[in-house]
This record gives sequence, C-alpha cells and structure tokens, in this order.
Amino acid sequence: MTTFDRVKKLCEEQKISVVELEEKLGFGRNSLYSWKRKIPNGANLKKVADYFDVSTDYLLGRTDKKRYYELTEKDEKTIQKELEKLINGLEGKGSYAGFDGQTFDEMDEADKELLIASLENSLRYAKMIAKKKFTPKKDRK
Repeated sequence: MTTFDRVKKLCEEQKISVVELEEKLGFGRNSLYSWKRKIPNGANLKKVADYFDVSTDYLLGRTDKKRYYELTEKDEKTIQKELEKLINGLEGKGSYAGFDGQTFDEMDEADKELLIASLENSLRYAKMIAKKKFTPKKDRK
C-alpha cells in the first residue's frame, strides 16, 4: 500500500476527497496524487499526519499502527484482567452498584451487561489517556 493509498483511505474515513484535503492543507492541485510514485517531502508528510492525527510512520507504511497511543494486545489483556477484578469485587458481597439500590447480584442480565460494558469502555479510555499523557516523546513514533 503506497502513501497515497493510506491518505486516500484516511480521506474516505473522514468523508472528504483528496482534492478537499489538498485545499485544506494549502497543497497544489494533484500534489497528493504524485505520492503514488514518489516519497513525499517531510514537511508535507507531517502536515497530512497532523491533520489525521496519525504517525508519519503509518503514512509511509512502516507500521499499521495509526497512533502511538492505540491499545496493544498487552493493553487489552491488562484491561480484561482489571475488568475481571472489578466484576469479582461487585459479585457476592452485597456491593451497591447504584441501579435502584440493587446489588450487582440482584440486577437483571441486561443491566449487568450494560454496567460491564461501561466499565470496560472506561478502562479502555483511561488507558489511552494514560498512554497519551505518559508516553515519552522519544517513543511517540
């Protein structure tokens, strides 16, 4: 996949055309299309990466990871372990979960699933925020 292909895919995700992107970034007409055949200069590559909040390494095809703060398999395993601890802490101890004064064990299955999904999303979001905040700049490739 060329740099242009990746840019085009990102444009499609944002529902804009390549021409619109060129105009927004102040590039000449068809300058991004030239990326099909040649490697872009660093300044223009950085502008596109900043616009889409992706790494330049992603645009160049050196990695498939768009953002340095994306969660890895290891992060996902950690989140699942933490979620399991939270759920186990709610079960069987008469813990108050906040749904009409019910304990976790008294909740119906739909409410339990909603609470678990909410906890999982919160853990995921907190992990991404921590990675953004605490990843050293030298490791933000």
